[in-house]
Amino acid sequence: MRALLRLTSAETTMFLREPLSVIFAVALPPVLLIVFGVIPSFNEPDPDLGGVRIIDLYLPIIIAMAIAMVALANLPQHLATYREKGVLRRMRTTPITPTVLLGAHLLMCVLVTAITSLAVLTLGALAFDVALPQNLLGYLLAFALTALATLSVGLLAASWAPGGTSASAIGLVSLFPLLFFAGLWVPRVSMSEVLRTISDLTPLGAGVQALDDAAAGGWPQLVHLAVLVAWTIVAGGLAARTFRWE
Repeated sequence: MRALLRLTSAETTMFLREPLSVIFAVALPPVLLIVFGVIPSFNEPDPDLGGVRIIDLYLPIIIAMAIAMVALANLPQHLATYREKGVLRRMRTTPITPTVLLGAHLLMCVLVTAITSLAVLTLGALAFDVALPQNLLGYLLAFALTALATLSVGLLAASWAPGGTSASAIGLVSLFPLLFFAGLWVPRVSMSEVLRTISDLTPLGAGVQALDDAAAGGWPQLVHLAVLVAWTIVAGGLAARTFRWE
């Protein structure tokens, strides 16, 4: 546990020293919320959306995007670059195990996304009168499972990629379709039945619906929780089995 915490602290410090990582993973989601929030029509109830404001609809989507930016744009490139530069090979000679290494990166990513999501929720409530989650326990469960599922996909990309450039490419190729099915460009309620079914089977689509259900005061649906757990087990298990030090 001590090694895990010390490595997590070191990785978090290195993450904060990279301006591009901080801009895209920490600053971009709140900025996007502000951009959406200042659009007048986004703050008016939309009859086509059942009287829901678009800004309310987009808040869980932006939180899902905050998770995805860290999991798919930062984590794979970071770990694969470590392997490419021989950092992982040198770590292999230390008592650090793959479990500690991957666990430290997962913990660091969860902390970063949790802080960013908290900032988004606070900004939404104070600046745009977006209601805070009504079922806090359900919301935390949905957030944790969404983060684990998406980070597992990022770890799998890092395990398969031969270098930092290819890992970044795999992460980005995965990022944009998952953001589409999360509803970033077309809200889930406006999707066709087929697209919504596909969205339900993706980690971000299931995550957004689970966050939305908990925010409204209910519990996330079992089907969405099951999808998130399945992604975590399958992608995380494959990442652990195919992890390479060099």
